[in-house]
Amino acid sequence: MNILIVDDHPLSLKLLSLLVRALPDVTTTEFTDPAAALAWCAHAEVDLVLVDYLMPDIDGLEFILRFRALDGRGTVPVLMITGETEGAVRREALERGANDFLTKPVDKVEFTSRVRNALTLRRAEVHLASRAAWLADEVTKATAEIRAREREVIHRLSNAAEYRDPETGKHILRMAHYSRLIARVLGLSESEQALVLEAAPMHDVGKMGTPDHILLKPGRLTDDEMVIMRRHTDIGAAILGGSSSPLLQTAATIALTHHEKFDGTGYPRGLRGEAIPLHGRIVAVADVFDALTSVRPYKPAWPVERAIDTLRDGAGGHFDPDCVRAFLADEGSIHAIRAELADDT
Repeated sequence: MNILIVDDHPLSLKLLSLLVRALPDVTTTEFTDPAAALAWCAHAEVDLVLVDYLMPDIDGLEFILRFRALDGRGTVPVLMITGETEGAVRREALERGANDFLTKPVDKVEFTSRVRNALTLRRAEVHLASRAAWLADEVTKATAEIRAREREVIHRLSNAAEYRDPETGKHILRMAHYSRLIARVLGLSESEQALVLEAAPMHDVGKMGTPDHILLKPGRLTDDEMVIMRRHTDIGAAILGGSSSPLLQTAATIALTHHEKFDGTGYPRGLRGEAIPLHGRIVAVADVFDALTSVRPYKPAWPVERAIDTLRDGAGGHFDPDCVRAFLADEGSIHAIRAELADDT
């Protein structure tokens, strides 16, 4: 325990220091100048303060007030030593943050008992603080492990869906990074950006429930086949839904709504405008852009400029205009993502 002693009389300072050092496991720091003591307190660790009342310039009351104003000093026990016996002084000291008092001339037995009691309380407080910090660290570790397992589930399900989906290669990675780009430009928090990045790859997991003759058909789907294909949104939401995990909840929302259109002509619910969850609106832009600029069995990859024109033309119809503007506001990042996550040739 580190004990600070402040008294403008050197003899009193020495006496108090000797009494304190008789206690086990303590160190002392002494000051005759209260201003210097306060400056020291601003950067040093202290567990108990013993301060005299009558001192020039800064008396004990003012010292306590300034000490309590320092960062992290709100709970450090303070004992004021004074020859004053009037209640008004003690009441004011209590109001400014004093915890206990000693009256001059100091009685050795009383002094030792009061200091020991203050240190016992301080040790308990420090122990509780350390325990709380340890528990917080353990919770952080456990949460990180849970998030890691969630991400593993996401990746494995995404990979399973990719084995059945003709949209192979790095489509899910590109569209996930495009989604994060949109979230960033829209001003979403870092945690929200990370959530979109991790959940977006699950957008088409429902295609695991789509029959092969429809999912793998190289030509245009018939109207009846399109009805079956569109069910993948509901299937994906059913696979991912019902979880208490924010990540899986977000993934379920994206799976259900990424084919909704801003003008209400999308599926499966025909939602319009901001009735479509923001995550679904974001992924709609990212998914279509990557689909247009990627090779598919039924079409070659479009030039980026043509895909961008399609997004602009679809703003307010197919797409949320804010999401389109956010995506196109940083074309440098779009090209960087395409280059970094290009399909293997």
